[in-house]
Amino acid sequence: MSRLFCKDEASRTAFVKERVHRILRGEVMSVVHGLRSLATRHKFEGKRRAEVDKVCAYFENNADRMHYDEYLAKGYPIASGVIEGACRHVVKDRMERTGMGWTVPGAQAMLSLRCLWVGDDWDVYLTFRIEQETQRLHPHRADLKEMKWDLAI
Repeated sequence: MSRLFCKDEASRTAFVKERVHRILRGEVMSVVHGLRSLATRHKFEGKRRAEVDKVCAYFENNADRMHYDEYLAKGYPIASGVIEGACRHVVKDRMERTGMGWTVPGAQAMLSLRCLWVGDDWDVYLTFRIEQETQRLHPHRADLKEMKWDLAI
């Protein structure tokens, strides 16, 4: 879109860089207002205005998910490559093996377990699961431990 506002490559690079930095600082709506204002000042109509409006609509529709300043401050990744890599590692490598077919509940159960394994939480989960199943199957076990048994005949 920078080509709509700038003639040379250096100007286009500077234009994009400024807006990206502002978005990364959490100024998404400010960028939207600025782009619309520039389009109005340049008297864009037709395809040119439609292109600016399309970009602005995208930013507006996704502004609630574009708090990059907060995400970066917390150390979260914001690039899609990290997410795509995690999806491949967690989902695709396990779920798309030869001959496999999944129901939604079965796939969800497998992915939940896969996340525990990949996240190195398997042992913690297994301990929790054993405790829960023991409680479910033997609800009075603690009471029995407290009783004193006199088994002498």
